[in-house]
Amino acid sequence: MAKFSSSSSSSSSSTFHSTIQSPSTPLIINPTDAPTSHMHSDEKNLGDISMQFGKARCCDVFIGSCVILPWEMHFVKWLRAELKMQGFSCSLSDRSRLRDARSLAVARATMDATAVGMVVVTTRAFSNPYSVEELQVFLESGKLIPIFLGLTQSECLLRDIMERRGNLWEKHGGPCWTSYGGVEKEWMEVINGLSRVDVKLEVKEDNMRSCILVAVRILGTILGRKSTVERVRRWVEFAEEEFPFPRNTSFVGREKELLELESLLFGEIMKTSSDQNPSLTEERVGHEISEDVPRKGKGPVVWQDSDGDDDDDKIELQFQNGLALVTGDSGIGKTELLLEFAYRFSQRYKMVLWLLPLLGVDIDVVAENELSLGKQGGVPKKFADMEGEAIGKVRRELMRDIPFLLVIDNLEKDEDWWDGRNVMELLPRLGGETHVLISTRLPHALNIRPQKLLHLSSSEAMLLMKGSLGDLPVEDIDALRAIEEKLGRLPLALGLVGAVLAELQISPCKLLDKINGMPYRQLPRSGNKEDLMLRRNSFLVKLLDFCFSIFYQTEKPKKLALRMIQSSSWFAPSPFPVSMLALAGKDISEGSLGSLLWKICRRRLTCMCTRQPNNVKSSEDELADIMVRLRIARSCTKIGCIYVHDIIKLYARNTDNSYNAHAVVQAISTEGSIQEHSDHAWAACFLVFKFGNTPSVVDLSVQGMVSFIKRIVLPLAMQDLRAFSQYTCVLELLRVATEALETMEDLLLPDGDSSSNKSPAQFDPHWYNEFAHLRATLLESRAKLMIRGGLYDIAEQLCRTTLNIKEVMCGWEHPDTQATRQMIEKLIRLQSNF
Repeated sequence: MAKFSSSSSSSSSSTFHSTIQSPSTPLIINPTDAPTSHMHSDEKNLGDISMQFGKARCCDVFIGSCVILPWEMHFVKWLRAELKMQGFSCSLSDRSRLRDARSLAVARATMDATAVGMVVVTTRAFSNPYSVEELQVFLESGKLIPIFLGLTQSECLLRDIMERRGNLWEKHGGPCWTSYGGVEKEWMEVINGLSRVDVKLEVKEDNMRSCILVAVRILGTILGRKSTVERVRRWVEFAEEEFPFPRNTSFVGREKELLELESLLFGEIMKTSSDQNPSLTEERVGHEISEDVPRKGKGPVVWQDSDGDDDDDKIELQFQNGLALVTGDSGIGKTELLLEFAYRFSQRYKMVLWLLPLLGVDIDVVAENELSLGKQGGVPKKFADMEGEAIGKVRRELMRDIPFLLVIDNLEKDEDWWDGRNVMELLPRLGGETHVLISTRLPHALNIRPQKLLHLSSSEAMLLMKGSLGDLPVEDIDALRAIEEKLGRLPLALGLVGAVLAELQISPCKLLDKINGMPYRQLPRSGNKEDLMLRRNSFLVKLLDFCFSIFYQTEKPKKLALRMIQSSSWFAPSPFPVSMLALAGKDISEGSLGSLLWKICRRRLTCMCTRQPNNVKSSEDELADIMVRLRIARSCTKIGCIYVHDIIKLYARNTDNSYNAHAVVQAISTEGSIQEHSDHAWAACFLVFKFGNTPSVVDLSVQGMVSFIKRIVLPLAMQDLRAFSQYTCVLELLRVATEALETMEDLLLPDGDSSSNKSPAQFDPHWYNEFAHLRATLLESRAKLMIRGGLYDIAEQLCRTTLNIKEVMCGWEHPDTQATRQMIEKLIRLQSNF
C-alpha cells in the first residue's frame, strides 16, 4: 500500500478545492440515527442544512460516492440504510455537489474523524477529484474499504487505465488527472495503492445482497460489534427459508414475460432517473435535496391513486410504484414465473418475502391489560386501530431504503376475508426500494392492468414434454403434438406428461393410447374455476386418472398412496409435512383424539425400538418421492414437506369423502405445530366450525371437540394475537368455538334431555368438568379481548356467564371465581367513566 505524508494530503486537498468550482446544486446526505423512511421530508432537508453549516462529528463509516449510475445509487443507499439499521453511524456524501467551502471543510473533517472510509470506485471515479482525494486520505490512514461497482480490483491497473486498454477504459481511461487539473504522481500513487488493498467489495448486479452482508460483517468485526456479526449470521439462516420451493430446473420459456417484469420493476424507474443528471438519482426516492434545488426532467416518483379507467394511467401506476400483477388461468404457470423471477433477481433484494414473519418485526402493539387505562383516564384503542398499527409497523419496515421483494402468490380476493380491508391498504407505501409481485386468477384486480400469462408456444410445450428424452421418431413426435393439443398446452398438464414419460420410460405413442383407454368420468360440479377447467377438458381428467392408477402398481400400500393424495385436498394451500399427510392417509378409527394419540405414541415407541438406518426411507417417504417425480406434488425447501397444486387437489377431492377430512383434522391436531403449521391449523378450524355462510365439514365427538379446542384453537388464537395482532379473526374463532361447545352441551346429558334434574357428575364427571372449564376459558379469553378493544359492556356479559360456570364447578370461594368477580367489578367502574 502506498504511503503518503500529511503535507501531501493537505496540499492535494487544497489543489482539489481550488481547481474545482462548487456546482450550484448541492447533494449531501447527513448521517442520522433514524431510518430515512421514518423521517418527514422537512426533517431530511434540515439534516442537509445542518451538515452544510454545522460541525463535523465522529461517525463509524464515511461513504464517498460521486457521480454514480442509478443501479449503483440503489446499492449505495441500500448499504447506508442497512448499516444504520445495524446500529452504525453512517455518513453518505457526494462532495462534488457541495456549494461552498465551509460545507466542503465540514465534510473533509468528517472524513478525518470517521473510523472506516468506504469509497465508491467506478470507471468514472478516477476522473473525479473528490473520489481520488477520498481514496488518498483513507489509503494513508489505513481506513479504506473500496467499493468496486461494476468492476473488479484486478481491472483497475495503472497501465490499462492510462493506455485505455480494453472496452472498460476506452472511454474513461487515459490521463484522468488532467480532467480536474490534478497532479500525475499523486494520482498514480492512488491507483497503485488501490490495487494493493486487501479488504474490498466487488459489487455487480448479481451479488449485491451478498456484498451488503459481507460489508456489515466486516465492519462489525473491525469495530468489535460481535452482536452485529451474530445478527448477520442469523439473517443468513433466515434467508435459507425465503423460497417455499426449490428453483425449477425444468423451467421452460417465459423469457419475454421475465424481461417485462424486470423492466416493470427496475427498468422504468431507472429510466426515469437516468433522464436526469446521474448525480441527482437520489431524487427518485426521497426528499434528500434541499427544496431550492432546481429539478430537471421528470419529477420524483410519488404515491398516486388511480380512480380513472384509462389503461395508460394504470400502466404508469405500475411503473411508478414497483407493483407487478400477473394473471392467468389455474395451471398456466404463474407461480413458476414468480419463482423464477425471484430466484433470478434475488441478489437485488435483501430478502424475498413469501412470509412476513421472516422480517423479524414484533407487531404485537398491545402488551398491557387495558383495565389499567381506566385508572389513568386513557381511552382504549379500537380493534381496527390496533390492527392498523400492526400493519403500519410492517409497512414502515418495508419502506426503508432496504429493498425487499414481497411475493403474494394466488391472490383470491381484492379484500381481506375478515375485515374487508383492501389489499392495497396492507401493502407498503410503494415508490421506494421494495417491490411487490402478485399473481392471481382474477381478471381485474387492484385497479391496474396485469401481465396476462398465455399458453406456451408449441416448441416450448414440446420441450417441456420431451425433457431429456432426446431425439424421438416421427410417430412419437406426432403423439406428443396430439397430447399437446388435447391438453390445450396447459403447462401443469404438460409437465405431468413429461414426468410420466421420464418415470415410466414408455413411448409417447403408448402413453397416448393408455390415456385414451381410460374410461370417461364425469366430475361433479363444485362451482370454482378449477372445476370448470376439469369438466371442460376430459383428456386432462383421463391423464390424472392414469397418473393415479400408477400408485396401484407400486409395491407399497396402495390404499395409503391413494388416501395420501386424497387427504392433501383438505390441507391449506401451502406446503405440508409428509408425516402429517401419511398420518391422515392411514386408516384411523372413528374414536376420539385421545385414542389416536395413544396409537401415535405406540407407533413412535415402536419406531424408536426398531429404528431404520438414515439411508432407508419409510413407505410414506417413498410414496411422497413418487408423487414428486410424477409431478402430482412438488418438493419444498423445508425438509420433509411437499406441496400439491389446486387442480390436483380438486381432482383428488372429487374422488374423496368427508371421512378423509376428518382424518386430516385428527392428523393436524396430533402432529401439527401451531408455530410451524398455523395455516393448516386454520384449515382444520374451517373444516370443524361454521364461519359465516361456510358450512362445517367435519363433525367431532364431544371428546374430540374438547381436545381440538385445547390443542388447536386456543394456541392458534394466542399465536395470531402475539405474532400478527389479528383481533378480528381471533375473536371470530373463539366465538364459533364457544358456540360449538354450547351446541354440544346437551350431548353430555342423558338422552339429550337438558331438563333432567340429575347432577352432571352422575353422567361423566371427568369429561363434563373438562368441558365446562374449557367453555369458561373461551368465554374469559373473549372477555379479555373485548377489554382490550374497550367493549366493556360485552366483556361484562361474557364475564357474568363465566362466573356462573365457575360458581357451579369450582364454588363461590374458589380463587378463580373470585378473580372473575373482581374483573366484573372493575368493568362496572370503567363503564361509569365513559
